[in-house]
Amino acid sequence: MVGPVLAHLKVRGALRERSVEPMLRRLDMVARRGKFRGLLLDISSGGGEVVASHDLYLGVKRVSAVKPVIASIGAIAASGAYEVAVAANRIFAYEESAVGSIGVVMPHLAVQGLLGKLGVEVEMVHQGRHKDAYQGLRPLTEEERQKLNAFTDVSYQSFIDLVARERRMTREQVLPLATGEFWSGKQALSLGLVDALGDRGAAWQELGRVSGISPLRQFDLSPPRPLLERLLGGPMTSFGRGLGEGVSASLREEIVDLLLPRGPP
Repeated sequence: MVGPVLAHLKVRGALRERSVEPMLRRLDMVARRGKFRGLLLDISSGGGEVVASHDLYLGVKRVSAVKPVIASIGAIAASGAYEVAVAANRIFAYEESAVGSIGVVMPHLAVQGLLGKLGVEVEMVHQGRHKDAYQGLRPLTEEERQKLNAFTDVSYQSFIDLVARERRMTREQVLPLATGEFWSGKQALSLGLVDALGDRGAAWQELGRVSGISPLRQFDLSPPRPLLERLLGGPMTSFGRGLGEGVSASLREEIVDLLLPRGPP
């Protein structure tokens, strides 16, 4: 497509290091290439890993520092996916969108009792007093539980501070919202978690207005979903995530380079 365009990036499924890497490469391209005049961040995700989510947030921030970014929340933008959304200059949501879930979770599944009923004994040979604590075999001791709580609290407090900063709220205003629950888009608007209600068409119109580029001039940069994920979907999505991603992502970037005339760096 000749001339300036608006980038379209879809954020779907669980955010893992492997799944966000292709998106980070595309965000870097949008930030650097003069042909891209803005970004529509199209989100429908329940979040994911802390570091992967924060990496994607930082990637979007690098774009929003130099070009307009509008986030459009579809079915859900929860936890880490909401963190990504707040990096945009403006957030749109449907009235029915699920928004928020400001919190951190680290599940610990102890299967020792089940294995005992099955007659299976597991002996952990380890060095270091707590080395066997998080292997998923035995329940945590109270000391270990407190240490795990302290570990997750670091991410939780950072999340609260980040939302307060990006949404121009005080920490005291965010704390009652940082319960891990989510709200409808309509509720999120009244709570200050989003800026406007509207579908993706409305978000595109806003991006066109602030960028001066027609919303019809869209260029989809969304990484292709792995074949197994497309075939299975649903609860098996994370099982197939990332298969063949490296080859397909590299090929897609080569195609983008061929289709887009080079503008100023």
